[in-house]
Order: sequence, then C-alpha cells, then structure tokens
Amino acid sequence: MPIYEYQCTKCGDEFDAIQSFSDRPLRKCKKCGGKLEKLISECNFQLKGTGWYVTDYGKKDKSNEKKAYDKKKESKTESSPKPDKESKPKPKPSTE
Repeated sequence: MPIYEYQCTKCGDEFDAIQSFSDRPLRKCKKCGGKLEKLISECNFQLKGTGWYVTDYGKKDKSNEKKAYDKKKESKTESSPKPDKESKPKPKPSTE
C-alpha cells in the first residue's frame, strides 16, 4: 500500500499515512483539528529483475547476424546433394 504525506495548514505538523488507493484522503489534523493538505513527495521504488537496465537490451551488430546467417546457409547447401539437372524424375510404381 502507498504511503502518503500530509501537512496541517494550521499547526504545520507533517506526518505519513499508509492508505489504500481506494481510501479517502485524510481531512482533519489529529493534533489541532486543522485542515490537512496532501503533499507531493519523492517516491522510492526499485526495479528488480531483467529488462530494466541498458545492458539487458544491448544493440546488436547486424553485420554479425548476417555473417552467421550466411554461414548457416552455406553449410546447408554444401551438405545436401544437388539434384542433377539432366536426370528425369523416377516413375511411380503402379498400384494395379
């Protein structure tokens, strides 16, 4: 739950209150009964886990990716036998 900071307009007292998002803001000071104002303060939070830092999403070198792709493509074409252009397709055996 968030912590809100309040200040009394009458006595100047400042305090924190833990409230839910759905709770109504506090209106009266507990010390003097004066009107309270909600203060805007700096918030502290931590981003944990991966994906929050510049180093998590470093720029990739496109030239290295292309070289790896070309190498992979070459290895596939070298390992698979090339079909003979002059050879005719084999006839299918008849099922009769």
